[in-house]
Amino acid sequence: MLVIRMQRTGRSGHPMFRLVVQDSRRSPSRGKIVMQLGHYDPHQKTLVVNKEKAIYYLEHGAHPSDRVARLFKLEKINLPKWVQLEEKHARPVKDNTKLRRNRPADAVVEKVEVKPANATESEATSTDESIAAPEEVVPVEESAIPTPDDSTEKTKEAETEPIEKT
Repeated sequence: MLVIRMQRTGRSGHPMFRLVVQDSRRSPSRGKIVMQLGHYDPHQKTLVVNKEKAIYYLEHGAHPSDRVARLFKLEKINLPKWVQLEEKHARPVKDNTKLRRNRPADAVVEKVEVKPANATESEATSTDESIAAPEEVVPVEESAIPTPDDSTEKTKEAETEPIEKT
């Protein structure tokens, strides 16, 4: 029995596929092929196929794989009535509340108490207190801001001090 399937080519991590007609008992990657019908690039979603040859082999009983059947349908190649296309499987969702689309627009993050491993009740602090913005902003004088020159002078002084040996 003949099948129409995809044969992987291309370098590792960048697959390309050939559409080939092959005996079903042969390996898709190494077995002899009857005819090469075209090629498919999954990265650019481009399909080049010889429609006349594809229709010829479909009419003469070649079974397309599921992926090839979907690609033929996109290329408007009429599939025989006996070819059954599987519909997309809807995967079950474990927890619908965690999906972003199901969250309310004004979702509030829960308040969490953070306690160090060796802290007592009085030392425990809330994350909200540490994140909260100060109510009053105090302007800083320009003289209090260190300049690059000040920092280089301090490092030079530290370098010139003698090291005491004990």
